[in-house]
Amino acid sequence: MLQKYDQSQLGYVFAILAAVMFGSVSVIAKPLVSSVDPILLASLVYIISAITLSPFAQKKKKSLTKKDLLLVFSIAICGAVIAPSLYFVGLTHASASDAALIANGEVFFSVLLAVMFFRERLKLVGGIAVLLVLAGMVIITTNLDFTTFTLQQIHYKDMLLIFSMLFWALDNNLSRYLAQKMDVANIVQIKSAIGGIMLFVIALLVFRVDINIEVEQIIPILLLGTVGFAASLYFFLQGLKRIGTVRTITIFSMSSIFGLVAASIFLSEQIGFHQIVAAGIMIFGVYLVSRKESVISPV
Repeated sequence: MLQKYDQSQLGYVFAILAAVMFGSVSVIAKPLVSSVDPILLASLVYIISAITLSPFAQKKKKSLTKKDLLLVFSIAICGAVIAPSLYFVGLTHASASDAALIANGEVFFSVLLAVMFFRERLKLVGGIAVLLVLAGMVIITTNLDFTTFTLQQIHYKDMLLIFSMLFWALDNNLSRYLAQKMDVANIVQIKSAIGGIMLFVIALLVFRVDINIEVEQIIPILLLGTVGFAASLYFFLQGLKRIGTVRTITIFSMSSIFGLVAASIFLSEQIGFHQIVAAGIMIFGVYLVSRKESVISPV
């Protein structure tokens, strides 16, 4: 009984660590994207993430079909090529605090895609939850100024952040199916390796990016890859094993709050009233959507 209690307590600690670490991503990356090419930065971060996760990946060989391999490649394209490229390019314009809040959109799109393409159904509470997260994203992009607001006023790079969440959500749904045959850590490691290498090649050969990494930028880049992506995911998975999906996702949604606070402390960004309102609405929406009775999974 005591051991079960200890594992539960440890699960909460892991979930909180994952939220803090993922919340740091936009804060660490924001100063970097002003001087390091976003595509190059994304490639380096994912290569570092793959290397970091290597000791935790299972070494047992799994027999995968051609369909499974195609699924692995699709996950890598969505979650480690397109999504991070859009995210880091979008971050060149958006504030770190706004990016931290928009990250909650990953939950919104994950549920939306699951309902549209993966035969899951939303109950009333799930529908309300999805609308709340959507409302939070609208508040962030418009500041509730609808009197003079036009679509042209939305900067396209802000929209790139939202689209990055869409592709990460697609990655989540595809990974759920592949996870029935492969260990999750292996999926993430392979995805990160494929995506990181592809982005590196694209940055050098397609965009002719110069590798202009300064010495003082090395540590932040290493922190992004090891802490912001690899470690946060590892602790997230450990939380899932100990306290379940519902509690872990609910705690993990607090990453946006940690991101807001960190942006204010370390980047001196002003946290506005609309951001506070959006944070509250989105977190409540994430809490509702993570409840078991909000979504009906296919049998």
